[in-house]
Amino acid sequence: MAVFPEGTPCWVDAALPDTEAGKRFYGELFGWTFRPGDGPWTDAYSDGLLAAAIAPKGDGRMPTIWNVYLAADDITALAARVPEAGGHLISSPRPVGRLGAVAMAADPGGAVFGLWQAGGETGGEAGGRAGFETRGVPGAYCWTEVYTWRKDRVDPFYEEVFGYTGTDLPRPAELGPGCGPAMDIRLWSPRTADPADPADPEEADEPGERTAVAGRCVLTEAFPPELPGHFLVYFCVKDCDAAAATVVRLGGRVQAPPFDIPYGRIAVLMDNQGALFAVLAET
Repeated sequence: MAVFPEGTPCWVDAALPDTEAGKRFYGELFGWTFRPGDGPWTDAYSDGLLAAAIAPKGDGRMPTIWNVYLAADDITALAARVPEAGGHLISSPRPVGRLGAVAMAADPGGAVFGLWQAGGETGGEAGGRAGFETRGVPGAYCWTEVYTWRKDRVDPFYEEVFGYTGTDLPRPAELGPGCGPAMDIRLWSPRTADPADPADPEEADEPGERTAVAGRCVLTEAFPPELPGHFLVYFCVKDCDAAAATVVRLGGRVQAPPFDIPYGRIAVLMDNQGALFAVLAET
């Protein structure tokens, strides 16, 4: 199982009112199969490899949402840095059976994310779980970005807590048709970037688009002012337009219709229970 540098997205799960309905929706959309996981979680597999999980919402007042978890080498020390940098620790680190330890936090703009430290002495062995067994291929996680109104506080928060190096995109980035003006986007690379098959091994650790693991987008007047800061989770698909059509057929909604970006074609979607996510068909 892969080992994830600290601050790298290593896991996602969906908190849903109806997990059986979630299994039907995502099973048809992504071709996932499911097995019971530890505790309330149901593990999702893509081509036999662990891809994500779904779980029932513990409190009906909580949002229906896709959560992203960032890898921790020492979750106790990492969690302690969250309030020091201006964030909020929602739940302190706690064990999750044999798998590892988890904590939940919010950045200064209110976006919620998880911290995850794998169980076992070698980050995934001896019964522990490091995170995804598959990513960056159709049916699997591929990207995440935090949307915020407060980049002045959010940028230094993530760069202090996780040691990210930020790279601002050199050109305006359009969110999509009808979604307003160009967005201010920053990419974050971890302390030790390890891109797959780098074109130049001597530049493997250089921060930038090739080594980025997550991004930050500044919300604009095109968005409702009451929209809170949040993470958006992306999954790879073979055909973006077909995936959007399938979501509608399954009772979900298209929030931003398919549009082209330099990395492929994306759409922002909502499942039939209200969880927001995005899909990317890479070119």
